[in-house]
This record gives sequence, structure tokens and C-alpha cells, in this order.
Amino acid sequence: MAGSRLRERTGGLIALISAPHGAKHAFDKHAYDQLSGEPHVPSQTNPTLGFLLHDVARLLRKRFEQRARSLGLTRSQWQVLAYLARNEGIHQGGLAELLEIEPITLVRILDKVEAHGLIERRQHPKDRRVWQLYLTEKAHPILEVMRGLGDQTRAEALEGLGPEQRQLLEAALTLMKTNLIDACNTPIEVKGAK
Repeated sequence: MAGSRLRERTGGLIALISAPHGAKHAFDKHAYDQLSGEPHVPSQTNPTLGFLLHDVARLLRKRFEQRARSLGLTRSQWQVLAYLARNEGIHQGGLAELLEIEPITLVRILDKVEAHGLIERRQHPKDRRVWQLYLTEKAHPILEVMRGLGDQTRAEALEGLGPEQRQLLEAALTLMKTNLIDACNTPIEVKGAK
């Protein structure tokens, strides 16, 4: 199983997590308040892993949005383009499933992205009820800009981590994702339920 191979690769992750931070990367309350938009409330306990992962993901999105604001697309429109770039030809229902949003919500987003001239809907050759989605030529340069903004944002987030630490972090997150995918595909047995 892929999970056990990843567990072996992440043996040094505890050292990464528990390593003391250098002075440059010590907690900066003022910077946290400005970037997060929320005041930092000191706590006697460290945040749980779930809260920490959520905050990191939220701040990555926020920083990316700050960089991308000038391009005139919303986060949901960027997300549609990013997923579609990896899944061209997918039908609307399949894309809604990947994005974990309701199909009607996706239709509204697609209408706006199509109005920008970035995607096109094509009828499926064998099933006229199905619409397949494709990027237009106009979308490709914008996707390159998005990738560059993503690279800049990730570089900011990973500042202070060496190549080995980055590999360990990626391996640990991949393992967690694998574990959770496996867990989500396993029914939960409720004690006492028949």
C-alpha cells in the first residue's frame, strides 16, 4: 500500500515539526493580524493539526487572491480554470463533483467564465444531454500567470524550509491525504446500530 511507503519516508517529520524556529521566523503577532485579518488570541495550548492545516490553506488562498486580484477573476473562477486545465473534456457534473460544489452553482460560475471567453462548452458527440468543457486559447496565457502567482505564493509560505524539510512536509501531507481518502471510503460502524 502507498500509505506504508509514505510512512517510511516521513520518519524525520517529527524533527521538522518540533525543531525550534529561528528568530527570523518567530511568531509575529502584528504580521499575523495583518495577513489573517483577525486578531491573534494567545492560547495556553497549541492549535490542533486540523486548525493549523485549515489556517495555512486559508492564508495560501488569501495571499494568492491578493496577487491575482488585478486579473479580474474570483477565487471560484480561478478554481474552475485550474481544475479544468487538468481535466479538459470533462462534463459539467463531473467537474462539480471534483470541486465539491452543487451543479447549479458550477453552472453560474461557468456562465461567467465563458462570458470572459476562457472556456467553451461542447456537446458530447454521443449524448446530446451532456456538455463537455474545454479551455479556449485565451485561457492558456492566464493559466501561466496563475501558475507563476502560485509559485510565488508557495515560495513565501515555504521560506525558511530547506529542500529536505520541504520533501518531508510534502510526503507527510500526501500520506495524510491517502489515509483520509482510505478512511472516507470505509464505512463507519456505529456501536449499537443494526
